[in-house]
Amino acid sequence: MAERVPGKTLALALAVLAAVAIRAQDPGGKMAFDVASVKPGNGDTASPSFPINASDAYKQTGGYLRAEFPVLTYIEFAYKLSPPMTIEHEMLANAPKWVNTDSYAIEAKAAIPNPTKDQMRLMMQSLLAERFKLAVHFETKEVPVFALTAVKPGKLGPKLIAHAGGRPCGDFADPYFTPAAPERVFRGEVTAGPDNFPTFCDHIGLIPKPGGVILMGYRNATMDMIASSLSGAVGQGRPVIDRTGLTGRYDFTLEWRRESAGATTSDDPAPNSVQALRDQLGLKVEATKGSVQVLIIDRIERPSEN
Repeated sequence: MAERVPGKTLALALAVLAAVAIRAQDPGGKMAFDVASVKPGNGDTASPSFPINASDAYKQTGGYLRAEFPVLTYIEFAYKLSPPMTIEHEMLANAPKWVNTDSYAIEAKAAIPNPTKDQMRLMMQSLLAERFKLAVHFETKEVPVFALTAVKPGKLGPKLIAHAGGRPCGDFADPYFTPAAPERVFRGEVTAGPDNFPTFCDHIGLIPKPGGVILMGYRNATMDMIASSLSGAVGQGRPVIDRTGLTGRYDFTLEWRRESAGATTSDDPAPNSVQALRDQLGLKVEATKGSVQVLIIDRIERPSEN
């Protein structure tokens, strides 16, 4: 889930985030909610109980879930997916259009008091199978990808730092950690870097800035997660896969100008995404082919109201 950004720029932020690469993970096992209600959505845009996405960002709610999204969002949450458009089209090849258009409000309560996010994913898998008759399978497909590698093996760029040497995830004493922080970054009142942006760990922060400049960040991320997050920035919609050989967890920020925003000037020499990747993170991408796991929807039905 992205950091909150000023209203006029939110659509752009969501469009970029929608292009992050697929990261298919089945938590394994089987669990179910104790009680659950599924109803057609009524346009309620209130925030969900916790981020309903593939990230690890999570807050305990006592096992309670409330959200209103299209069913595709619930499927991607349940199976820990964040596919680029090319892969998402393959996922939806056998599915009716309403899966990605019609929203459903879900309220559910777990039988256990403090489930993990992966346990909530398993419960959502069971709910989708029971109430939407969802049946899926995974296929391994060879597709065009971009391989993420280091410009100089073993050397990180200035805006890519080891998480162990940065700000702890739970350190919220600094005045930066306020609900208004993204707006302050947007206005230029706060300088964002890998040690303080995004505000919280385990999810992508994204702020469109004036002049077509995009600021993106991720804290406490593996290189696999970083590669996945870069598809919308440098992957042209293709999956980006990690071939850096780097292990551990990292914090990074990346700032670049969208090519559609026009040419840069000497007064505002913002780099394009490929230049920014090289100079700020010490990384590069190379076009190749690679294997990705793709979830295929075999069957789904509208649920009966309850």
